Amino acid sequence: QVQLVESGGGLVQVGGSLRLSCAASGGTFSSSAMGWFRQAPGKQREFVASISGGGSSANFADSVKGRFTISRDNAKNTLYLQMNSLKPEDTAVYYCAIRRTVGFSLQWTRQGDFDSWGQGTQVTVAS
Repeated sequence: QVQLVESGGGLVQVGGSLRLSCAASGGTFSSSAMGWFRQAPGKQREFVASISGGGSSANFADSVKGRFTISRDNAKNTLYLQMNSLKPEDTAVYYCAIRRTVGFSLQWTRQGDFDSWGQGTQVTVAS
């Protein structure tokens, strides 16, 4: 059974940076697309970024393009989200997710496109 565990969240000032990590276990993930979503209070969970199994392709929500970077280390079964120039509107619980099929598509931006989820990590950006 796949398990995803996020870490690295916290409180940061506007303009600051954080790096989130997502440790995966319970299988081999190097062929599987992974992604980050976030959910702010009172809002729907939304797509943030995704990355192909080999890490060569990535997709970002318009709201984070140029500020966030997604990467992965398949040797460590770990997914990362580097967040720079943080804004108050980035405040949310951040979730990592995995799609247990081979391939990658820029169309995979919905919750239903991913199979397994972590428990989330809180990111709070203080103004």
